[in-house]
Amino acid sequence: MRLLRHLSLYIALGLGANAALAADVAELEALRADSLKRLVVHAEPRDVSQAEFFLEDDGGMASLQDYKGKVVLLNFWATWCAPCRKEMPQLAELQQEFGGADFEVLTIAAGRNSPTGIVKFFDDNGITNLPRHQDPKQALAREMAVVGLPITVLLNREGEEIARLIGDAEWNSDSAKAIIAAMIADPDDS
Repeated sequence: MRLLRHLSLYIALGLGANAALAADVAELEALRADSLKRLVVHAEPRDVSQAEFFLEDDGGMASLQDYKGKVVLLNFWATWCAPCRKEMPQLAELQQEFGGADFEVLTIAAGRNSPTGIVKFFDDNGITNLPRHQDPKQALAREMAVVGLPITVLLNREGEEIARLIGDAEWNSDSAKAIIAAMIADPDDS
């Protein structure tokens, strides 16, 4: 009889978690507008790559697991990418407004992008508050199924992918800000 009660409790908790997940997905989907309509919110969080990438200045390495505990907007881009040039200042604005202990815009130049070219790209676009990390051999990009640029991935606090947008978007739009605010406000943002 005790087993039956425990099994019932386990099933109820599981159903509750699934209902909460469905509500979170529905909430995020409802906040999508204009160019953010193309943001695909996953029904369930997905694991991300553990591949390392180069940190901007010190030559050290990091992985996405190093960002657990905060909501991350991960943007894969390149210096030759025209849509990346358009959206990078918008990502900087999003970082300016929300960046801190709960949220970070993480930019990673995928493929062949010289450090000098990356600095010039940031300087030309007035970007001073975003990281200039690199994935020169595209190990992270490949494992994250990045097939074109830009691609932006939204990670929850557990470091799991919960949404993805292929192509550029208006990351300083009311819709983008509402999505980020909802993610930050929800400590169980999976």
